[in-house]
Amino acid sequence: MIPIVAASGFAGLGYEIAWTRQLSLAFGTEMMAVLGAIAGFFAGLALGAFALDGPIRRAKSPRTIYAALEAVIGLWSLVNVWLLPAAGRVLSPLLGTEPAPALLWGASFVFPTLVLLPATMAMGGTLAALERMTREAFADARISAGVFGANTAGAVAGTLVSTFVLIPAFGFSGTLFCLAAANAACALGTLVIGTSSNRTTPEADERQPHAISELRLTITLFATGLLGVAFEILVVRLAAQVMQDTVYTFAGLLAAYLLGTATGGLIWQRAGRHAGDGGLRCLLAGTALACLTTAVLAPHITRIAESAVEAGIVGELAVATALFLAPSTAMGALFGLLAQRVRDQRGSLGWAVGINSIGASIAPLLAAQLLIPTFGAWTALIPVALGYLLLLPLSRAAFAWSAAPAIVALVLWVRPTPSLTKVPPGGALLAVREGPMVTASVVDDASGTRYLDVNGHFRMGGTSSVRSDYRQAMLPLLLHPAPHRALFLGIGTGATVVGGSQMPGVTVQAVELSREVVDLLPWFATPAAGGPKPRVTVADARRYVAADTDSYDVIVADLFHPALDGSGSLYTIEHFEAVKKRLAPQGVFCQWLPLYQLDLPSLRAIVRAFLEVYPGGSAWLNHYSVRTPMLALIGPRDGKHFDLDRLAARLRDPLVRPVAGPLGFETPIDLLGQYVAGPRALSAFAGAGPRNTDDYPLVTFDAHRNVRALTAPPWSLLLAITRAIQPDPAELLVAPQRDHLSERLTAYWRARNRFLEAGAALPGDPRGRTLIEAASPGLLDALRFSPEFDPAYRPLIGMAKSLMTSDSTAAARLLREINEAAPSRGEARELLAREFGQ
Repeated sequence: MIPIVAASGFAGLGYEIAWTRQLSLAFGTEMMAVLGAIAGFFAGLALGAFALDGPIRRAKSPRTIYAALEAVIGLWSLVNVWLLPAAGRVLSPLLGTEPAPALLWGASFVFPTLVLLPATMAMGGTLAALERMTREAFADARISAGVFGANTAGAVAGTLVSTFVLIPAFGFSGTLFCLAAANAACALGTLVIGTSSNRTTPEADERQPHAISELRLTITLFATGLLGVAFEILVVRLAAQVMQDTVYTFAGLLAAYLLGTATGGLIWQRAGRHAGDGGLRCLLAGTALACLTTAVLAPHITRIAESAVEAGIVGELAVATALFLAPSTAMGALFGLLAQRVRDQRGSLGWAVGINSIGASIAPLLAAQLLIPTFGAWTALIPVALGYLLLLPLSRAAFAWSAAPAIVALVLWVRPTPSLTKVPPGGALLAVREGPMVTASVVDDASGTRYLDVNGHFRMGGTSSVRSDYRQAMLPLLLHPAPHRALFLGIGTGATVVGGSQMPGVTVQAVELSREVVDLLPWFATPAAGGPKPRVTVADARRYVAADTDSYDVIVADLFHPALDGSGSLYTIEHFEAVKKRLAPQGVFCQWLPLYQLDLPSLRAIVRAFLEVYPGGSAWLNHYSVRTPMLALIGPRDGKHFDLDRLAARLRDPLVRPVAGPLGFETPIDLLGQYVAGPRALSAFAGAGPRNTDDYPLVTFDAHRNVRALTAPPWSLLLAITRAIQPDPAELLVAPQRDHLSERLTAYWRARNRFLEAGAALPGDPRGRTLIEAASPGLLDALRFSPEFDPAYRPLIGMAKSLMTSDSTAAARLLREINEAAPSRGEARELLAREFGQ
């Protein structure tokens, strides 16, 4: 029986993982949507537990009922292979681009409840059926906590195996088939065991504890479900600020929570299952104290997390265990005791599961709409912990048990709220906005550079990258022949959006997931005086695009960290297709990729997905920095060839020139020099391999390799691209233009690649004379390839000028070398004549 009990839990949590992620594709990753899906899942469990409690209690053969429930779960999971994606495609347009929070929450709750209802209702009855089957098999009247513990232990395995093995290997559809097979195995195994065993009715336990009143037991079960899931949400929210926040981070946290719950149930089954009201008081007070212990630990978890990074997933599991094990163990034992009380008083577990699940279904709304906005994620742990003490019956013993947790809570309440945002030495924390989804902060790094920090360890740009951010907007806008409307997906500090709004004649619409990030925009880029103000909508970018009905000349997608949980869905074929539907005729889509946060398999999968939707796509660089290299995938809707003459005319436009010129786009070759590859070269680079789709989200589940990419030299992937791809002018220009520019462009690209190699080869962070000696040979090589390669010529002239005051001989020698490498340019020759008479 025990393997069946565990296997049932395995399948149940596997479904929760898969379904929640599939639902996020329909609703987006706004906190209301994610938590609404969780609430809907628990609501279905509660309804099933109530509806099936009586039939299971009265059934002559609980095995038959259990087998039927497992069959329903498995069959409906197969229906959901088709139903969930289809319903999601219908729902986004119905919600619209800017649904009211109440509408989004309501839809996020009702939709999962209805779509998953047959399966979740059946799941709600399985624990009661399993408890009765196990009780009869072992002839033991007091086995409820053990069944709960074994079922939850299986859930731990289901969480980890589904996330780490099944979904990465088979995708969502394949995973649902595997889990349906587990349901079938449970059903068949139960029927086989049932035909070969004699049912026995366990004798009543003579050591019955004093019965708890119906109202008090109901309140306690409801409140513990509410408090337990609220605590889980708060700790997951805090952990996102110190851990990697990938799909594996959430799975590890959930597994640690379930592991503690299973451990508590099994411990109570063995050691405390005959305890009376004293045991209940002990567990309520102990749970409160354990929750407060996690609150004490949370501000210091950053150091533990940093030391665990090198251990990868194992390290994150260790951190998750440190946060969850003690409180969830106490919660598991507490539910085991309460479930046994219900079993003793009502004859079945269904009522206990139902009441507890109702509380759990309300917890997401409570945490997101009340606790975090009112107290903040860390401080909210204190009232949650105190909630367990309020469940103690008024008595002298209750006051004694409450003393220690109450004192700890008071100490934590009066102390300053800790910050999990890391501030560099000498820096300052200028502003903080904490919301249900993220904590956004403005940090000064002591050098005068201000940057946006999201969830404690993701830098989303700052004042030092404004020029680069402007170029992110300008490059795709210049590649369009005459843009009028632009949509920006993701805004960070807002500099890219502001840069786009400076293009004459362009109206800008922007979409940002986090309200907290939008609130901090005034600390960074602001629109030019008198210029148009971009319109910013707070919404999930994927859901917004699916629901939008407008069309745009240019759509620019920001640098989405591919490992960050939720970002991988913005790189799938389905999302790229949705974006294409929003492009006007001659429209252009630009997807920026952070090469310093990607590994090669993910990059190739993204390129394959992009080219499938935009077969005329090409790749471009933003700048020539090897510290934060960025690659743009540019997809024209109509697949037309690039028009060099129109680009030249736009760069000469007196309205465009003052905007594009200061960013380094003065002549066509300045922009064409960023070109990396056309569709044929990109296709060869990407090669054959899996497609990154909604059903098989390779990039999302490649997170562990993308996290490791953060520790590699940031230029590694950039150089892998430039070494593997030789740009072909024939893929960029039509014949007359190609004949004129082909040789110049090829030389320019060779100079660019040599420049990048030289930048990557610089040892450490050299300054002054050391920098000149280390960098000048590579820059001179680049000039020999292409004398018009300004990114090498200008720095070399600057180096020569800086040497004039300290070493005139070295300055003259460097100027001669510059002149020899680029004799067609006169600045070095003029300096030699003016300063040294040569």
